[in-house]
Amino acid sequence: MRIGSRREDDFEINVISLIDVLLTLLMFFVLSTTFVEHSRLKVNLPKADSQARESTDNALTLVVDRDGHYSVGSDEVLGEGIEPLKATIERVAGNDRDRLVVIRADAMTPHQNVVRAMDALGQVGFTRLSIATTPSEAGPAR
Repeated sequence: MRIGSRREDDFEINVISLIDVLLTLLMFFVLSTTFVEHSRLKVNLPKADSQARESTDNALTLVVDRDGHYSVGSDEVLGEGIEPLKATIERVAGNDRDRLVVIRADAMTPHQNVVRAMDALGQVGFTRLSIATTPSEAGPAR
């Protein structure tokens, strides 16, 4: 008779350390992922020497392409004129009229289309507007 010997069927694998490593890797990938908002409309932003200082984390984005098509958030505006645009803005924004609205207009967009977007936002009740730009290659003149 053997005292203190283990039986063959008592074999076990400790997976707790493996789970810890997997959770650490999962957290690393979640935190290091870049979250990019992909727009349906292709927009070439105009260039400017200065950048806006206000945070745009919770901002509502209104995109205007060079052909006069509008997109609010990720929803494309269907129809012509200001009424479908206002309806889409109200549906996407809900009741929050204090949000910042960033207008992303193509550099070749006619001025009338941007003014129509600003007019629709004003009629719906938004007062905080910002026009997105990209920084120019040359720094500000000194």
